[in-house]
Amino acid sequence: MSLRFLIKLKIRWAINDIQKIYYPVLAAFGVPVNVIAITILVWGKCGLSKCVTNYLVAMAAADLLVIIFDLILRQIPIAYRAEFLFLHYVPLCNIHAVILYAATDCSVWFTVMFTFDRFVAICCQKLKSRHCTKKTACVVLGTVMVLSCLKNIFWYFMYYHQYWLFNDPWFCKVPQNVITSIAWTIVELMHYIITPLFPFILILLLNTLTVRNILVANRARRRLRGPTTGDSPIDPEMGSRKKSMIMLFIISGNFIVLWVMFIAYSILKRFDWLGYPVPLPTFVREIGFMLQLLSCCTNTFIYAVTQRKFREELKNGIMCPFTNLVKVI
Repeated sequence: MSLRFLIKLKIRWAINDIQKIYYPVLAAFGVPVNVIAITILVWGKCGLSKCVTNYLVAMAAADLLVIIFDLILRQIPIAYRAEFLFLHYVPLCNIHAVILYAATDCSVWFTVMFTFDRFVAICCQKLKSRHCTKKTACVVLGTVMVLSCLKNIFWYFMYYHQYWLFNDPWFCKVPQNVITSIAWTIVELMHYIITPLFPFILILLLNTLTVRNILVANRARRRLRGPTTGDSPIDPEMGSRKKSMIMLFIISGNFIVLWVMFIAYSILKRFDWLGYPVPLPTFVREIGFMLQLLSCCTNTFIYAVTQRKFREELKNGIMCPFTNLVKVI
């Protein structure tokens, strides 16, 4: 065996060992974090509009489903394959795949819809009153959820119901005639283009337009305020825009950074089936999975960093059991 192959093999083994610790810790951390975020946001005491709250709750709920169906029910059994061999006799893999991919699509596209909503709120003042409402948010989120479910039904027919327990490249067993068909290749390539490549491009574009609009508006506002207020640094409108911009960019930036490796691998690897092989080591895919799943656990910290009232509610929620215990004592 060549030295290069041995190095790749050792890296793969090292990543497998890391995953056996990383995935259980991430699951133990990610489930309560998203449940806490949903609870605090549903209380509605964070000073956010109902429209924004709906998007953030939907994003946290979708992330929670991804953690359950991808991290806990897929990646952990693959990491501890010997302990989960009984899953070979559980005929639910194709149903599991539909739910998993639908939840992932929802998580990604909810982020896109939130980014678009904030783009409208900041850059399109005439459209803001009609689009940035609770009713519109519910319609948009419901539509995305239905379309995500419909889009992923085909996995039920393309996978067997048996678990494969490998990510090479699918965790369900797949009929040989499906694997070698050009239709499979096109369908799977389109799947990864629609989610997450297209959302990735949309988020970059919307953020670019939002930054451009904010910079232009801020320069115009400074020119208007300068002669009358002495160019005072205290401007509530600019402060509000700055807070919205920070939360938007951190959420979308978090998505871009943690999904970029998974996107690159998923698209390039599918070109193998089209006769244009791109040599990529398998550990790149595994690192992509690890980072993608980490993105489902970070939004709560983003809310805590960017929203003062969210931090207060989080602190009150953590201290509540201890406060009640002291009262009882």
